[in-house]
Amino acid sequence: MYVGDCKLASLANRLHIKSLEGHYLCPLPQTGKTAENMDQWISAGISKDADKGLMELVVTDDKGKEQLKAKGYEILREQSGIVKGEVIQWDERLMVVNSPNHAQAQERGLEKRIQNATSKLFKLTPERGRGKRQITNELDLVEAARAILKRHAVEGLIRYEYKAEVDRQEKYVGRGRGSAGRQKQIIEKTRYVVTNVIRCEEAINDQVKRYGWKAYVTDVSPARLSLVDAMKCYRNEYRIERIFTRLKSRYSIAPMYVKKDDQAKGLVNLLTLAVRVATLTEYVARRFLEENGEALTGLHPENPKKATAKPTYERLLQAFSKVTLTVIDMGSNVICHVTPLSSVQTKILEALGLNAEIYTGIANFVKPMRC
Repeated sequence: MYVGDCKLASLANRLHIKSLEGHYLCPLPQTGKTAENMDQWISAGISKDADKGLMELVVTDDKGKEQLKAKGYEILREQSGIVKGEVIQWDERLMVVNSPNHAQAQERGLEKRIQNATSKLFKLTPERGRGKRQITNELDLVEAARAILKRHAVEGLIRYEYKAEVDRQEKYVGRGRGSAGRQKQIIEKTRYVVTNVIRCEEAINDQVKRYGWKAYVTDVSPARLSLVDAMKCYRNEYRIERIFTRLKSRYSIAPMYVKKDDQAKGLVNLLTLAVRVATLTEYVARRFLEENGEALTGLHPENPKKATAKPTYERLLQAFSKVTLTVIDMGSNVICHVTPLSSVQTKILEALGLNAEIYTGIANFVKPMRC
């Protein structure tokens, strides 16, 4: 089964996977027909949620507290396509899933957009003063405010109130000094001021209710992969993404400073082997700590007392960065010394199922070779 993000979800990719007799699980991008149907799917999900008709994924955290991670429902639909002149048809499960954490993140984003839009609406009409541009045309104010609401995607969620302020000044007609009998005129200067920005709470609440929803598709039957298991499976995808992150950031797979194809293949094989060793090491250590209910301390130099039950490979390797081998060749005699292992280093070796003699026996191995 291929698990991927929305780039995998094109119908052409799904059809290709089916032609290879494979399976897939991926979210649909919010474009095309999916975007058109999403409102309907979300409305159905909200209705089912009100009737407690959604399947839920509940997990227990480290403190023994249950947390709702996702909930959703599914629709069965038919898909088909042509590959090399052959028609392929299959049943596809459309899973509409809501993530409370994702909904909360979207809600925080909405609040930030509302705050930014409110601040910019007030800044449109500053107090009178030198260098502070005033809006003297009502249409200019309306167009500028509309642009702000559109830019922050809060149209219909907040509204603003404004008024016209008229400054009247009496001046003599023409140039020069005034006199008792000189004609006067009234000069009016009008500016528009935003006086208040009001939240449309009902519209905001309706918008928040529709946050956190995504659509996923898979061709695996419910008997083999339930909706809850599918959500768990997709949530584990980040572990696969971490492999590519390691290849790109830790092992610098790109750019490749080689020209020949066999050199490129060899380099990729070497680096992927290194990633496999890193992934396996990390998995074995975490499994040991989980099974024994333990945690490692001393892996964070900036916080030596910090304990973790899920150490990364990089932290585990860094713990051995100060292990050194000193060899003193005195002609007729060779003296070898290895830095004694610390308690955290010994614990790491135990978690990996390795014997401490791998390090303590280095001196005994090197000495005969030097002699």
